[in-house]
Amino acid sequence: MDNIKNTFTIKDLEHLTGIRAHTIRIWEKRYAILKPIRTSANFRLYDTASLQKILNICTLNSHGYKISHIAKMAEGRIPELVREILTDKTVNDHAISDFKIAMMNFDTRLFLATYNSLLNTKSFRDIFYDSFIPLLDEMGMLWQTHTITASHEHFISNLIKQKIILNIERQQIKENTIKDRTYVLYLPEGEIHEVGLMLINYELLYYGFHTVYLGESVPMEDIVNIGRIFGNVTFVTYLTIEQSPGDTSRYVGEMQEKVLKQENSQLIICGRCSSLVEKNHYSNLQTYRSVKEYTSTLDPNAVALGPAF
Repeated sequence: MDNIKNTFTIKDLEHLTGIRAHTIRIWEKRYAILKPIRTSANFRLYDTASLQKILNICTLNSHGYKISHIAKMAEGRIPELVREILTDKTVNDHAISDFKIAMMNFDTRLFLATYNSLLNTKSFRDIFYDSFIPLLDEMGMLWQTHTITASHEHFISNLIKQKIILNIERQQIKENTIKDRTYVLYLPEGEIHEVGLMLINYELLYYGFHTVYLGESVPMEDIVNIGRIFGNVTFVTYLTIEQSPGDTSRYVGEMQEKVLKQENSQLIICGRCSSLVEKNHYSNLQTYRSVKEYTSTLDPNAVALGPAF
């Protein structure tokens, strides 16, 4: 437990809350809303309680409460007032803040409590699109700025995976209503970030499709073998690792030569790196930048597309 990150620099607070460091300094100096620890070199450090407080202050401030008024409140009144004013949208924002605190402290209990609280009013799908995907998008920036480590990312990702797996199992109990095509979901060798692919699997099952989930880092020979087993196959993969356009095109070319030459075979590539694919060269290839961009094609009633996850 000694490795838990329980102190934060002012830059960490900026990245975690979206409030500029300059503003935090002004609030601190003018209203004494935070009491940082000073290092021997006179650098500010903030504890987890300070992080939680500034997140609550952000919520109140966004609802019209002036900092001068918030600063006069008793410590216990700030989180109490936040709970009172939470609307549907701010519930999502506040939940994301709690998930971030759970991640920073490797706090499984807080993650579960936050998730279960959302379940009182939301479906799993709503929680994923409204809370998990924005959180996962933000994690990339937090990692790039060294606010979090790879351990934080693995911790929160695995908790999210647990929830996806639980809900996938609930869908697998149901009988597939669309049986004329099999969706084979996999990540190519070297790809290990499978949260997006797992959600696509859940959505396909939700809409009644038959899926075969192979998971991460699957060799080409295994894809070839499973392509021989099923007739009408759609292969679905998810690319997050930055590769040069040449490497991606060669991979797609190999798929076309070894797997997709079968009649009625298709390939769907999702994820940020799908933009590297030269899809115009192939009639049996489709690309989607985000999970929601693809899964919205499964639901005729969905029109709005989400952020690129």
